[in-house]
Amino acid sequence: MRLPIVAGNWKMYKTPAEAAEFAQAIIAPLLPFEGVERVVCPPFVAIPAVAAALRGTPIKVGAQNVHQEPHGAYTGSVSVPMLQGLVEYVIIGHSEVRQYQGETDAMINAKAKALLAGGLKPIIAVGESLAQREEGQTVAHVGGQVRAAFEGIPPESLANVVIAYEPIWAIGTGRNASPEDANQTIKEAVRDVLAELYGAAAAETVRIQYGGSVKPENMLAYMSMPEIDGALVGGASLKVNDFTALVRLAQEAKGA
Repeated sequence: MRLPIVAGNWKMYKTPAEAAEFAQAIIAPLLPFEGVERVVCPPFVAIPAVAAALRGTPIKVGAQNVHQEPHGAYTGSVSVPMLQGLVEYVIIGHSEVRQYQGETDAMINAKAKALLAGGLKPIIAVGESLAQREEGQTVAHVGGQVRAAFEGIPPESLANVVIAYEPIWAIGTGRNASPEDANQTIKEAVRDVLAELYGAAAAETVRIQYGGSVKPENMLAYMSMPEIDGALVGGASLKVNDFTALVRLAQEAKGA
């Protein structure tokens, strides 16, 4: 059975002091849910404070992006060596980064390889726009993102990769794919593509999250779907009660 994983993407919210206070506040509520991997991804400047607050607990820390090069003249960027010892996970390929920072499929592939080589675990986000969805291009587009992201990644690395299917039209909009629709897209555009690349047995081991306006009111329905192994959460991860509820519901749904 795949271990459920719920990751909170804090985006550009919380100062270092606010982030440390929040991290301390979630420890006790999240401790009982050992059947779910719990991850928080603060902004870069807050990572050291959050890592210190959560050290010694089962709650993992992630980053929201990384540069593919280990060092160099890349003003404003953060590399894998800079994150080692502070985080376990790193989100790459988020639609906001693809859109606002011009991140390409080739860059995401390079970042994934750099993270795996550095002992960190990528959470690779994929998803389609509303126009692509309406034109019936979802499976082709998302499947293409998956193929590009995994180019040259060996089968033995699959255990250290998480995929997050986030339809772009559902991020921060209050809209969301139905659980059944999300499950079907994940099956056809992600897991089936992984099966083509690595074989069906290997594909079944990869954890795939859903993201896009996930909240306590709809979490149980998503987590009840067989292909959905967790959630990559935005706004609902910024409140202690909401994030705790999401983790609790993930554990209830998967019987972990």
